[in-house]
Amino acid sequence: MPTPKRKKSRSTTRHRKAQWKLESPPKATCPQCHAPKMPHRVCGKCGYYAGREVVEIE
Repeated sequence: MPTPKRKKSRSTTRHRKAQWKLESPPKATCPQCHAPKMPHRVCGKCGYYAGREVVEIE
């Protein structure tokens, strides 16, 4: 198994690790109540999914 010839500097290691960023999840709007929601999920405000009521929200 080949091994590295030289030690990686702290700068190189930190530059590589700095590229791991968190991204916010994508948002969609509910066609019924226009509230932001996660795509392909039931709306938490009105309980609709794909144009029909799936969950009854009180």
